[in-house]
Amino acid sequence: MRDILTVTLNPALDYATGVDSVVPGVKLRCDAPIMDPGGGGINVSRAIRLLGGESRTFVALGGRNGETLAELLREAGLSVIVFKAPGETRSSLSVLDRNRGEQYRFMLPGPPWAVMDVIAAEQAVVEAAAEGGLVVISGTLPLGVLPNVVPDLCGKLHGKGCEVLVDISGPALHLIARGGGPQPDILRMNQEEADDLAGHPLPNLEASADFAQLLVRRGVARVVIVARGPEGSVMATEGERWHSRAANVPVRSKVGAGDTFVGAFTLAHARGEALPQALQKAVAAASAAVMTEGTKLCRRDDAERLVALCPLNPI
Repeated sequence: MRDILTVTLNPALDYATGVDSVVPGVKLRCDAPIMDPGGGGINVSRAIRLLGGESRTFVALGGRNGETLAELLREAGLSVIVFKAPGETRSSLSVLDRNRGEQYRFMLPGPPWAVMDVIAAEQAVVEAAAEGGLVVISGTLPLGVLPNVVPDLCGKLHGKGCEVLVDISGPALHLIARGGGPQPDILRMNQEEADDLAGHPLPNLEASADFAQLLVRRGVARVVIVARGPEGSVMATEGERWHSRAANVPVRSKVGAGDTFVGAFTLAHARGEALPQALQKAVAAASAAVMTEGTKLCRRDDAERLVALCPLNPI
């Protein structure tokens, strides 16, 4: 199996709790909180571990929150590479309103980075990457980090023979989608992000597949994946388009479903499985993730059982 390195520059200490009802103006008595390490690449590594695989987790941490998060990562059995980040690692809070069955998610900002912090982080990521390995860049960027850090990293990692999967939002995603310069090998986005990039709604699977393949043919990435929520995900390469439908399961929390998808896809790809089968396993794992509460991600038994309930078809 190829080496997997996940990269999280803007992690969070995630708290999850629940209340009977979210209403203004009164003290809300919460359940005992569940605390987990969070952030795109961290959750990808957690998912890989839960699914029976191994990865290395590069994470930028600072302050007491950073120390707590590092301890949680090690307790979870992850192989952690800590980069000393400026300031205090951020926190996030998800609250379940049990009466409505709705979840509220509050994401606090992290500390700003200086130019030298960015330069040092890029160098550390490239040094940590194994020759010919898979590198996953996932999650938001810290304040002060310009979008071009992602294509810069792609170029440097390609110089080590690495394959790069990117799952990122905002200006960095827009910069990648414009093309030019070093690009990721695999690019994943959700439906809202795809609609935003396209400049109009993509109303169905075929429209999403068309758009994904258009990005491939523009040279944005070799493989483009668009997640469509309950409909599952579509994937396009230069010559193929595939769809795997999500399993019909009870939804308890959507936190980490996308990262679980990326973890399962990366693990299957690192093991040499064909891209369509990697897509199907990833959709099954994401389906398993929404069945768990708070930030627990997926259970391996659920992910394996649901593969048969996530049909794979060409588009």
